[in-house]
Amino acid sequence: MASLFARSALRAASQTPRLAFPKAASSSRRPILNLARPSSTPISRRFLATATAPAEQPRLRLGSEAPNFQAKTTHGDIDFHAWLDGSWAILFSHPADFTPVCTTELGAFARLAPEFAARGVKMIGLSANDLSSHARWIADINEVSRADLQFPIIADADRKVAFLYDMLDAQDLQNIDEKGIAFTIRSVFVIDPAKKIRLTMMYPASTGRNTTEVLRVIDSLQTGDKKGVTTPIDWKVGDDVIVPPTVSTADAKKKFGEVREVKPYLRYTKI
Repeated sequence: MASLFARSALRAASQTPRLAFPKAASSSRRPILNLARPSSTPISRRFLATATAPAEQPRLRLGSEAPNFQAKTTHGDIDFHAWLDGSWAILFSHPADFTPVCTTELGAFARLAPEFAARGVKMIGLSANDLSSHARWIADINEVSRADLQFPIIADADRKVAFLYDMLDAQDLQNIDEKGIAFTIRSVFVIDPAKKIRLTMMYPASTGRNTTEVLRVIDSLQTGDKKGVTTPIDWKVGDDVIVPPTVSTADAKKKFGEVREVKPYLRYTKI
């Protein structure tokens, strides 16, 4: 019986097709198999695989340093980190020039520019078109919104900054321009004086942003940094703030005065 199984195994082995490898220069070398799959998606439509996109996506988390870049803007060429110059800033993206939602947004941000300036916050926009298009679009924005847009807008026609900051929607990568590059979504990045990303907001292209909320979160971040507190739901300047769990009630009373304790872990105070 054993000999029968042995003969069957030898017969099967002799009938099994063998892989042909090129002859190695040395018997000690083993053939290397290339297991990479060719992609059927055109390279211009592959996320982070365009000729203009960075080779690898940085991980942008809260507390990460905002990636630096050089770009052309309506105020001239900039180095982003040099432009920040130790200031708070907001970077916000737009899918394209001469689009209806973007026009209303930039008009609203332009009208609120004095409020951002009062908080020491620089503003810079981004749109996926070139400078000549930006200049004509700004004239429309000022006319429609009765505004005077003065902050720079980045010309990101090749989406280098958009890819660097991941300003894309995975479900909308087929929404491309004539060059085969995906349009951007409505992203907001709040960056602090240490160049750290403190807050991000991501809106789909179909939904306009809330400029009042952007101001509110900047107030919250700056208040927390200055006073060592946290802020509750819907908080606005002048409302009660929350004592962080890391601060004892006794220490909070020394620092803030009156402390209202709802639960041992939920304590309000005024600043």
